[in-house]
Order: sequence, then C-alpha cells, then structure tokens
Amino acid sequence: MIALYLLLTLGVFVVMEGITWLTHKYVMHGFMWYFHRDHHDPAHKMLEKNDLFFLIFATPSFLLMLSGAGAGFDWRFFTGLGIMLYGIAYFLVHDVLIHQRFSWFRRTDNIYFRALRKAHKVHHKHLGKEEGECFGMLFVPLRYFREAIVYKKNLHKK
Repeated sequence: MIALYLLLTLGVFVVMEGITWLTHKYVMHGFMWYFHRDHHDPAHKMLEKNDLFFLIFATPSFLLMLSGAGAGFDWRFFTGLGIMLYGIAYFLVHDVLIHQRFSWFRRTDNIYFRALRKAHKVHHKHLGKEEGECFGMLFVPLRYFREAIVYKKNLHKK
C-alpha cells in the first residue's frame, strides 16, 4: 500500500506542474494580475504581493495532509504531501535559484539550471500581463536545453 501512496505523491507532484502552468497563465496573468504585477517589476523586492499565491497552494495541501493524517494517513495525506513537495521545489527553483532571493547556489553551472533560468528570463522580458511565454517551472522547453548545452560547449572552448 505504501508504494501506491508514494506513486500518488509523485503523480501529484508531476500534475502540479500543469496546474502551476495553468494558474500562472490564466490566473496570475489574468484576473489576479494585481497581485502578480510586482513580480514582473525589474526592481524585485524581498517580499512581493505575488508571494500571497503561496497561500493558494499551501492551504489545500495543509488541509489534505491534516485530514489524511487524522484518518490514518490515507490518500489525502499523500496528495497534500505531493502538493507540499512541489511547493518546496518551486521555492528552491524559483525564489532561490532563479531570482536568487537568498545567496544559495549563486554559481551553479548545471545545464538544467541554466535552461530554467533562461526560460524564466524569457518569461520576464514581458513586463505586462499579455504576450507571456514559459509559464511552467520545472519542465523547460527543449530549445533552452539546447542553448544551455551550446553555451557550456563554447565556454569550455575558451
């Protein structure tokens, strides 16, 4: 049974990328742009109105884990766990690695991380809510991997 719950947790983690993409494109760049706008301001602050979106994802995760734990750690707990693990990954990738709100991992030269940064930089080149691209977080379009590989090869030739 534990293997099934771990598979559920992993599945929820993967599905969260799609939910994040949809939420980012249609909610953050849609009717809740007011809260997301400051995130596209080139002069980033330590705290942004955009950080309130954390609650949108953390609340159901917490409630699912709480109710699932109270029922003997059923499927709800592991669904909430998958959402929470994605949230942790999102924080580490988006806030720490990409926007470098904390001084961890500043000098990484990993191809995947370089591709992530490039895709996010392309997303942020649009200061308005329209004409955006690259709304996901962990799954990066292949063209950015190709660019990161070419960059790394050229870097080592010098």
